[in-house]
Amino acid sequence: MRLIQLTGPEGRRAGLVEGEQIRLLGAHRSVFALAMTALRDGGSLLRTVEHDLTRELLDYPAIYSDNSDWHILPAVDHEDEPARCLVSGTGLSHMRSAANRQAMHTAGEQVTDSMRMYQSGLEGGRPAPGVAGVAPEWFYKGTGSILRAHNEPLDVPPYANDGGEEPEIAGVYIVDSDGAPRRIGMVAGNEFSDHVLEKKNYLYLAASKLRTCAIGPELVLDPDFHHTTGEVAILRDETTLWSKAIQTGESVMCHSLANIEHHHFKFEGHRRPGDIHIHFFGADAFSFGEGVQLADGDVMQVQFTGFGKPLRNPVRIVAAADPFVTVRAV
Repeated sequence: MRLIQLTGPEGRRAGLVEGEQIRLLGAHRSVFALAMTALRDGGSLLRTVEHDLTRELLDYPAIYSDNSDWHILPAVDHEDEPARCLVSGTGLSHMRSAANRQAMHTAGEQVTDSMRMYQSGLEGGRPAPGVAGVAPEWFYKGTGSILRAHNEPLDVPPYANDGGEEPEIAGVYIVDSDGAPRRIGMVAGNEFSDHVLEKKNYLYLAASKLRTCAIGPELVLDPDFHHTTGEVAILRDETTLWSKAIQTGESVMCHSLANIEHHHFKFEGHRRPGDIHIHFFGADAFSFGEGVQLADGDVMQVQFTGFGKPLRNPVRIVAAADPFVTVRAV
């Protein structure tokens, strides 16, 4: 089951993807509202969706290609309180991502800290059920205000050195009234970060992640995350500049999903009732690792089998001046 969030003539709506059509929901205008109802009623999210389906159908291809009065929103958000949505991720979870990071950070070292982190995941990232394994890398991207939808640009701000795609799947969670994290589903995403800044020094990794990112267009409520294949592509002037097959899922990662989730939600601050969490699970390949430099207007396309239509976002290089930010006393 795949859900989508829209905005249009009737304001905000949520819908169920049925092939080339979108069946609108009635009472619930967002995934957040659906999840809150399911938690309150003690039922499943799938059943909550089924009980709220209407007969209203929309033409999905027209909306997807931006030829409609309806427009796609990020596949999940916190509606009116974006600050209560935490966007974060786990890196060095795939072998090829570790190899790319090793190449970026090598400066006379045979093995970098990045490769050591990956190797520790190989050794202890898949513990027995109910047991905590070694902690994976964790990074913060921002609040829900950084989320962008299908067809919306991802920005390279004036202070950035670069902007590059990172094709990933992200887990989507809500924290229930008892402070327990509950998984809503998973979504395809473009984590997007500044690889040039990170390459200067791995201690800049945290700053390189503070960028816009995209998820969607569809949220999968019952995903198969064992092994998922897909493709990432860069299009320039509607021609494919670069593309590569990608794969993700527990079978090709050094950390189990349960271990990643435990180490994210073990922190008390990540278990505040009513909060939404979007957590990226790492990338298998990205164009920067093969020497591709994205230009203004390039379109990044991410698609995973079973996760709906491709996520497409243009690169927008913000050409404004980078003003000095002055802080004054109150």
